Amino acid sequence: MRQRDAVWRRVFPLLFGVVALAHLASQLSGAGTVATVTQWLVMPALAAAVWYATDAPRNRLLLLALGFSWLGDSVPSLFDGDARFLTMVGLFLCAQITYVAAFRPAWRRSVLRKPVLAAYVAAFVLLIVACAPGAGGLLVPVVCYGLCLTLMAVLATGVHPLAAAGGAVFLVSDGLIALGAFADWYDPPVPGFWVMVTYLAGQALIASGVVRSHLTTAGTDAVEVTPPSAPLPEAGRPRP
Repeated sequence: MRQRDAVWRRVFPLLFGVVALAHLASQLSGAGTVATVTQWLVMPALAAAVWYATDAPRNRLLLLALGFSWLGDSVPSLFDGDARFLTMVGLFLCAQITYVAAFRPAWRRSVLRKPVLAAYVAAFVLLIVACAPGAGGLLVPVVCYGLCLTLMAVLATGVHPLAAAGGAVFLVSDGLIALGAFADWYDPPVPGFWVMVTYLAGQALIASGVVRSHLTTAGTDAVEVTPPSAPLPEAGRPRP
């Protein structure tokens, strides 16, 4: 049993890397079908890597957040227009709330009470200012999501340096989505590639940081993690 688990600990991180690279390549080449299918597969591969990288008790909240992220990558394809966007925002909001719940016990080690917090606040404010003119009736859900996303990134700084980097990169990824949706002046080449490369890197870094953290589940300073039995790789939306 242990030998089989050791094999899976190597297989699933590799699978995640392969699927992620295939997805990014499809973004660059414009292969829409491949991009869609690989986007549906990449979070399950990362979740499986997390599952086999840690001993019981499993990282339940991390896995739940990855599950909501998978739904956010797949379910919106069933809808069109504003319903599609709001479904994506709603599901990723659930993922961000789950991350906040997972990282909350580590808040004392985070930048929440440090001067660098100002950088996160400034990023949030600048993003809202950039998106507000084009957001219209969607401004309220965008602000609510942005607040939760920023809080997640801030709290991630108390978990592990990799998780801190992942939270910041995830913030960038969703910021690019917001700019693409609401800012007329934002028109980079292959925007989907930049969204997805930051999204996949952010999720992988968060997962790696949580897995590598040596915090325990006991005490008020603990985050729901266990010491890693095998680390995840450090490498790593237009979304549906």
